[in-house]
Amino acid sequence: MSENGGIAVWLLAVGQTLIYAGCYYSFPALLPDLVAATGWSKAELALGPTLAFLIMAGLTPFTGRLVDRGLGGEMLVWLPALAALGVAGLAFVGNLAAWLILWALIGVAQAGSLYETCFAFLTRRLGDGARAAITRVTLVAGFAGTLAFPLGHWWGAALGGQGALLAFAGLIALIVPVNAVAVRQLRRRERAGMVLPPSPPGVLQAALRKPAFWIIAAAFMALYLNHGILLTYVLVLFADRGAAPVLAATAAACIGPAQVAGRLILLAAGARVSTGQATVASLGAVVLAGLLLWLAGAATWLIFAFALAQGAGIGLTSILRPVLIAEVLGRQGFGVISGAAAVAPILASAAAPAVGAGLLALGGPGLIYAVALGLAVAGLGLMALLLARRDQFSG
Repeated sequence: MSENGGIAVWLLAVGQTLIYAGCYYSFPALLPDLVAATGWSKAELALGPTLAFLIMAGLTPFTGRLVDRGLGGEMLVWLPALAALGVAGLAFVGNLAAWLILWALIGVAQAGSLYETCFAFLTRRLGDGARAAITRVTLVAGFAGTLAFPLGHWWGAALGGQGALLAFAGLIALIVPVNAVAVRQLRRRERAGMVLPPSPPGVLQAALRKPAFWIIAAAFMALYLNHGILLTYVLVLFADRGAAPVLAATAAACIGPAQVAGRLILLAAGARVSTGQATVASLGAVVLAGLLLWLAGAATWLIFAFALAQGAGIGLTSILRPVLIAEVLGRQGFGVISGAAAVAPILASAAAPAVGAGLLALGGPGLIYAVALGLAVAGLGLMALLLARRDQFSG
């Protein structure tokens, strides 16, 4: 097997694409159809994903520790099966209590099957080769939204909101054999003595004493709250900007290719662009996206420019966040440190649907545009502060 993981990494990339399409993007892709199918409000429906993210946030440090102990592969193989069962169950529920119970189950599955676990698993097994492997995973998984939004549009029209969820569950079930092959191949490195040794105790406590940890967590919390609100209500917001349903779905589907484009630009730039410079650029793109979405009220076609800027910015962070954590806080105990640093962004993602619903109720789409832009500016400011005083904050 190559130093960067060979075909196994590409298989994990396919698995991440399917899990994000089926668990993360299926809800916003089907939101109008789910409202029509259930008769529940957007806020009531959003309680499910919110609960899932809250549970995910609580469990991610624990799953990161399990990766450090060598159990990442088991989670990547079996937790997608649990996610598939949960999403399938959503197709049959008739009351909010059952809706929330199943989303809680999905939250448990997400804690050990999404990017955090995948990247920690790769970092543990590939060491210095992990950055290239993570880049390849994100290049492919960036198409999850591109896959989910058109499928949601077609399946929602043909099967209804809840029937479409059953179809998405079938998509998630495909991950189990794909990830099983990938994990088996990567574990050959472990038998060859190539895997990183277990981390000594106390690494998380040491990281928590550094201001850099909290600045990274806060900056990405602002960014993920911004993206979570905009992504959850993207079809509603595009309609407010004057876009017809097909045009809105098409523009939303552009977010995925934009993520890939941003990552390809970073890959081409290579060592000429530092992690810090790339992180500032990615957050700046999200600020630009917020401005473009606001201006789209005067020119609807700007929703495509928004999708490109938002996608490129958020897409880069998928690579840069774990790399930045490793560079600033070290590689020892990466699984548990990365998991702990992810709690704030995951909580932001958990809060995003409810926060967005509240903003819509209080001030309509205009208030969402203003808050999203403010969050992007705050994230950019925090990251600029960290990079300006990196040695002071990470010492």
